[in-house]
Amino acid sequence: QVQLVESGGGSVQAGDSLSLSCAGSGRTLSLYLMAWFRQAPGKEREFVAAIGRRGITTYYADSAKGRFTISKDNAKNTVYLQMNGLKPEDTALYYCAASARPVILPPTRTMDFGYWGQGTHITGSS
Repeated sequence: QVQLVESGGGSVQAGDSLSLSCAGSGRTLSLYLMAWFRQAPGKEREFVAAIGRRGITTYYADSAKGRFTISKDNAKNTVYLQMNGLKPEDTALYYCAASARPVILPPTRTMDFGYWGQGTHITGSS
């Protein structure tokens, strides 16, 4: 099984940029479809972005398009989420997730991901 550990969260102001990392261990992330989800206080966990096993195909939520970029470095066994133009509404706990099985595309459903990290928090202010 793969273990995932997120890092890079913090406090940001509107317009700031931040990069999150998700380090995998136990198995190579090249075997997995990887994704970022987030959960704001009082809200359900929602899809942010995903990237295919080879790190070529990407998917984004409408809220992330044009501002966030997901990437994958299989050699480093790490997935990244570069976030630009952050907004107060981006405040949430950000989770890294992995799926080893075929999923319905776009891969936006939490139920399709069997492996999760503990999350890293981003607090935004205007």
